Amino acid sequence: MLVRVNGVDLFTRRSGTGPLVVVLHGGPGAHHDYLLPQFDRLAQGRELFYYDQRGGGRSPVAREIPVGWREHVADLEALRQNLGQDRLSLCGYSWGGLLAVLYLLEHPERVERLGLVSPASITAAWRAAFERRFAERMNAPEIVRARDELRASGLRERDPSAFQRRAFELSVAGYFRNWADAKHLTSFRVTARTQQAVWGGLAEYDLRPKLRRLASRFPQPQALVLHGTYDPIPIEGSRELAELLQAKLVELPVGHCPHVEATEQFVAALDGFLPKG
Repeated sequence: MLVRVNGVDLFTRRSGTGPLVVVLHGGPGAHHDYLLPQFDRLAQGRELFYYDQRGGGRSPVAREIPVGWREHVADLEALRQNLGQDRLSLCGYSWGGLLAVLYLLEHPERVERLGLVSPASITAAWRAAFERRFAERMNAPEIVRARDELRASGLRERDPSAFQRRAFELSVAGYFRNWADAKHLTSFRVTARTQQAVWGGLAEYDLRPKLRRLASRFPQPQALVLHGTYDPIPIEGSRELAELLQAKLVELPVGHCPHVEATEQFVAALDGFLPKG
């Protein structure tokens, strides 16, 4: 169903019954679908509330509507009120993990638990390191060769849908420890304007000083950080984040998509942490 907050309509989806957990997808500018079906494994004994963030998926907005990080935080706070929750349990993946941290910094009294899966980095320096690592991986000889083979295959003319699927797999191959696992990731698209607005608004950000000040003023929420040791997003940043949040850190020998690459371990870690009825 559509939920109207702050003048925009957000597409929402619920799965399961029990204590509420709000799931924050990545991107920015993507949509919740690519977390499925694996994330729905967590809808046992709890209710998962997904939504497509403004400017992505089935929550499009007009070009004059702002789609920066502050608007995303404000939307999440409006959804909290709409859901009638005093405090939120958040499960954020990739950019959604960073969004959860930004929400915590703006509304620390409204966060009960934070489950952060492969969170985007909390500093611009770590983000720059990710961009370098990802570019290097995408230029690996085997991935370059696979792209060349696809272009020369004639698959685009014979079977356009199969061509698009293979092209998507190769576009995200650098996120995986074993790039062949990309075939198990549900396809998604990113709205460039939203992505640019978020990162442009964050600019040369460093959330560490704010997190340290927050820890000295507010009780820390229960938190868990799950990150792959082969993730192009530097795991060093998540280790630092876990220390700042006094969070449990779970490291898995995977890339950026633990829900795809190590589904059972991903489910076990989050299921044992998120609230459950």
